[in-house]
Amino acid sequence: MDLAVPVIGILRGIDEDFFPDLMAAAFEAGLQAMEVTMNTAGAERIVGKNLSRVPNGKYLGIGTVRNLEEARKAVGAGAAFLVSPNTDSRVIEYAKGQNVPVIAGAFSPTEVYAAWSSGAWMVKVFPCGLLGPSYIRELRGPFDGIDLVAVGGVNLENLRGYFDAGVRAVGASSALFGKTALGEKDLKKLSGHVKRFVGACP
Repeated sequence: MDLAVPVIGILRGIDEDFFPDLMAAAFEAGLQAMEVTMNTAGAERIVGKNLSRVPNGKYLGIGTVRNLEEARKAVGAGAAFLVSPNTDSRVIEYAKGQNVPVIAGAFSPTEVYAAWSSGAWMVKVFPCGLLGPSYIRELRGPFDGIDLVAVGGVNLENLRGYFDAGVRAVGASSALFGKTALGEKDLKKLSGHVKRFVGACP
């Protein structure tokens, strides 16, 4: 998996019927990767039904994978990658055995290193909004070789700060897609939000 565009779109509670159009619009607007969270109703079905619509070089994964049972379901649905809010070494080991990249969640320095040493592809620092880019900068001191993903509170205003602090990528939901655009299912507005967000990345 080559994440050339350093943004992961996060979709929680998305309408199953709206998802195909949303996915197509977001990918066309420049997004390369998006996840449907496991605690979205029908998450596995949504991903499974739409895999054939994912363009080459784009990735559809499943997030909020908290344990091994959920990891098995996500991989079984065909997720291109998994994202966790926590670090569970069993999830990482299982996904690696299936050749599926895992972005494992962590917050403290100990958790960040545990996720990385367990074999996570990247480490999701969550919830990042509590401490902001300065916390990433501090983590990058001892962990300069670990690819960090900032998730939680990332928006257009602080986006550059996170990249300047050294993140490899960011994850975002309403700040990326537009809260109103999502609520109104307005694809034109949604595309505009995605283009602006992706365009603001280095």
